[in-house]
Amino acid sequence: MTMPDTATIVARASALFEDLHFSSAREWKSAVPGRKVIGYMPIYVPREIIHAAGMLPLGIVGGGDQLEVIHGDAYYQSYICRIPRSTIELGVSGRLDFVDGMLFPSICDVIRNLSGMWKLMFPNVYSRYFDVPQNYRDDIGGNYYAQELAELRDALGELGGAPITDDALRASIAAYNENRRLVRELYDYRIAQPWQAPAAEVYLLMRAGLALPVEQHTELLRDYLAAARAVERPRRDNCRVVVTGVFCEQPPLNLIKSLELAGCYVVDDDLLLVTRWLTADVATDGDPLQNLARAFLHHSESTAAKYEPNAREKGQHLVRAVQRSKAEGVIFASPSFCDPALLDRPMLQHALSGAGIPYVSFKYAENSGQMQPIREQAGTFADSIKLWSGQ
Repeated sequence: MTMPDTATIVARASALFEDLHFSSAREWKSAVPGRKVIGYMPIYVPREIIHAAGMLPLGIVGGGDQLEVIHGDAYYQSYICRIPRSTIELGVSGRLDFVDGMLFPSICDVIRNLSGMWKLMFPNVYSRYFDVPQNYRDDIGGNYYAQELAELRDALGELGGAPITDDALRASIAAYNENRRLVRELYDYRIAQPWQAPAAEVYLLMRAGLALPVEQHTELLRDYLAAARAVERPRRDNCRVVVTGVFCEQPPLNLIKSLELAGCYVVDDDLLLVTRWLTADVATDGDPLQNLARAFLHHSESTAAKYEPNAREKGQHLVRAVQRSKAEGVIFASPSFCDPALLDRPMLQHALSGAGIPYVSFKYAENSGQMQPIREQAGTFADSIKLWSGQ
């Protein structure tokens, strides 16, 4: 069997990215009677529980720059981010009429409000605001979170017509462990040779993981890594940067491409954190819910939407990301009106200044169309690092 090349793999991922009718998920559901699809918003939800129920987790990250928001603006103020309005647009336009449930993870007050809006607008769809602990002791936050996980397991079991067994959960945890290992391998490969794995391609591969069954996404990642290693790509004298603040509302694909056209190699980011939120394998022996809870408490990514119990640690995850990826600077790219990202930014910038790491910042919306100012700003930042970082 001939191994697919990177262009073929990226084309498949791009087709999934552009399909706002979610044809792949619709086909998966219709292939077997009784199948169900559970949508979820960005950041983190325990996809293992959805998978163990025999359901498809489907990531919903708004409509991007492909969707004209007509009805969604009527439900939300103009001074909040765009993702809830475009998500409402997806719902009222029938693009999500096949989804059996929606999970709204604890990101911010806007997403909390969206979960209530969804219950009112689509009362026949299972809807849940999925909260996470603010205390990181196993006997307090851990027990609370395990109970949240148990309630979700019971609810999805009832929705699916059969209880979710511990063995099914362990098998799902193993499947996602393998997927996360390949995601980490891809990110490590990009750190080592960023010209071999362009940021836009890596992003499209991660987006594919929101629409495909985890087993298919794992195979896609494995194929891409093999194909990327088989071909030498041109190497440029780009500046190595970490992009942060993009954990919820996603930037237009052209924005990601513009950063590299401006002379920046993106060697780390917080795009689509749900695909790699847990930073180590989850144990597959013992109580699976307790294992998921402990993994969240002790082996999860830091972000503005996650409580940081140690104030002195604020921003140090970003410093470590720069050091780990051998980056030369940080680009803060946050959605307009994103309270978590914009309120965190001064503290993160303070940590970077203390470590002597240069940074630049700008804002965007998921439907931003004019990339030239961002490209010029990123290009000037990259040039300044190349010219003066050694002085």
